[in-house]
Amino acid sequence: MSRHPEVKWAEREDKVFLTVMLPDAKNPKVNLGPEGTFTFSATGGAGDLEYELKLDLCDKVNVEESKINYGLRSIFCVLVKEQKKWWNKLLKEGKPPHYVKVDWDKWADEDDDTSAAEPDLGGMDFSKFGDMGGMGGMGGMGGMEGMGGMEGLMGGMGGMGGMGGPEEFEDDSDDDELEASKPEAAKTDDKPAAAEKTEAA
Repeated sequence: MSRHPEVKWAEREDKVFLTVMLPDAKNPKVNLGPEGTFTFSATGGAGDLEYELKLDLCDKVNVEESKINYGLRSIFCVLVKEQKKWWNKLLKEGKPPHYVKVDWDKWADEDDDTSAAEPDLGGMDFSKFGDMGGMGGMGGMGGMEGMGGMEGLMGGMGGMGGMGGPEEFEDDSDDDELEASKPEAAKTDDKPAAAEKTEAA
């Protein structure tokens, strides 16, 4: 028996963001039809359980312009609407099931400035839905090349630039020794005072 993964969604006037929350998904297969049919299947979790999902979206979508990103914890989709208009709901009919939730991190209202509210999608390697071929939806991952090679990966780590060479570490260790010796000096100052008292007695 298959299970349903948790799905988060948010929209803009021209697109819908759909995130399927399934860490370490194996053999994910994602399909998007122009009429707005979104299907997903994969195995994941302890015991490699089967997960399936079918959503009849509120309106038509542009399959060729829509994009997908396969991450370690989720599958993130940008579904481009056929017509620029607010749907105000995800599904064509009925109330959304319990596993479909609003993604408040990406949500924007109609009166919000959509350019300011656009989520940060930097660093994601997207492939188009129309170009997935027979790879079970994995065709657009691109490996290390999609991240600009090792240089691109290391360049995005931030905050690591100031580590420097061995000289810096030697300087740091000298500072630690000086700091550690300060309390010992304070203790030695107390000892002579105590010695003087015993001599005077």
